[in-house]
Amino acid sequence: MFIETRGNDGIKPQRVPFSFAILNPSASFGGLYIPEKLPTIDSTFLEQASHKSYKEITLDILKLFKIDIEEDVLQKAVDLYDGFDDANEPTPLVPIKNDLYVNELYHGPTRAFKDMALQPFGYILSHLAQNIDQQYLILAATSGDTGPATLDTFANKPNIKVVCLYPDGGTSDVQRLQMTTQKSKNLKILGIHGNFDDAQSALKTLLASSSFNEALTCKGIKLSAANSVNFGRIIFQIVYHVYAYIALLKQKKITLGDPFYTIVPSGNFGNALGAYYAKKMGLPIEKILIASNINNILTDLITTGKYDVRHRTLLQTTSPAMDILISSNVERVLCDKFGTTRTKELMESLKNDKVYALTREELATLREDFDAVFCDDTFAKETIKTFAQEGYVMDPHTATCLKAYETLKAKPLPCVLCSTAEWTKFAPTMLNAIKNDTLTYTDKEALEGIHQTLHVTIPASIASLFDEPIIHDDVVFKEDIEATIFDFLNLTCKDAQ
Repeated sequence: MFIETRGNDGIKPQRVPFSFAILNPSASFGGLYIPEKLPTIDSTFLEQASHKSYKEITLDILKLFKIDIEEDVLQKAVDLYDGFDDANEPTPLVPIKNDLYVNELYHGPTRAFKDMALQPFGYILSHLAQNIDQQYLILAATSGDTGPATLDTFANKPNIKVVCLYPDGGTSDVQRLQMTTQKSKNLKILGIHGNFDDAQSALKTLLASSSFNEALTCKGIKLSAANSVNFGRIIFQIVYHVYAYIALLKQKKITLGDPFYTIVPSGNFGNALGAYYAKKMGLPIEKILIASNINNILTDLITTGKYDVRHRTLLQTTSPAMDILISSNVERVLCDKFGTTRTKELMESLKNDKVYALTREELATLREDFDAVFCDDTFAKETIKTFAQEGYVMDPHTATCLKAYETLKAKPLPCVLCSTAEWTKFAPTMLNAIKNDTLTYTDKEALEGIHQTLHVTIPASIASLFDEPIIHDDVVFKEDIEATIFDFLNLTCKDAQ
């Protein structure tokens, strides 16, 4: 069963099953749903898992959670991993140093780690909607990768319409084209004047808006979300951290029970939360090392205990998926550690005063599981160039993780670095790094330049984007988002009232 991070308002149910939580992700007081308790991964589970496939381990972990979804539905959901580059190894673990391994999470249809969760999640949510004969509007806000993965998984799905918000000018050309060339009639993509935090804030406001929900109800439509505010995403993000450990066992790099570090390039903290839950369940993670860019709000929180956005402006970097100041999933960690009352207090302080501070004791508790550091674009580009010369191509987000590897690794243990996107999503930055120049390249020019320089393959799904017509060219102000959605759904002002 699932409970709410900020306590219960007396209107919503106090405890809900998994299916309810993913169909209705907005909890009391603007909070989120979390598991009431976590299952256990013990040495027996890990030993048995070392002889199993990724899909089998995924199903085993879902069974541990005892979620209320039929087994045949879960099987069909995880069978979607068969469409990844290698059905037997959807998340290859690649050594790049003696004690450093890259968990490549981007081998799905949109070339980013979001596919790992959204492919099965989309199937399950669509199945539930059809099962109860209910129409759903799925909202998504994206800094570049959630959007394409959400649109891919829900394209042409019955009973589902999707509205995806992205910051105009805040994604790469490839990411934008992956969204704006979508042809499916059940999808609407909106650029907004603003940044990702503005897009995510708009999404949360709509989810919690009684008038917006009432307008949808008039048309028989219910509301859900595809961002990692939805636990349906998080449950699948636990799995690849477990599988990385299994891969180390299979490669005989560790023996059963040995600890390891995991390094996560983090923006909205969903990937890190998956690692945290895996650790709490029993995976022997020594510590979760958080890598940030110069939007280093998470570094501040984890090293000082203060989350303060009062005097911050979101800065655009070459690792745009981490250009975030309000990291939603931190709330779930706070609730797990400090309870619902304290979490509500902290979140209200952030909303009203744009700051909260942990006590010294709370910070010490947080640092039992996390450490953090940040780097600038120069460090990331130098790292990209160094590894490219050694034969490994990594994207700018992955490159930030090397800062954590170099500065936070306190014990001589193996490190698993989560690589969240393929290099093709950020080709101009990649070419600048490799050529050590500051020229302005289009994505198409840069892809070809890297292909010729490093002799790496451009996936057909990426290369073909540049020949596709733009279907969705709307860019709106935040205050016009609701009206634009109503127009897409054929809702009238009367419905909205």
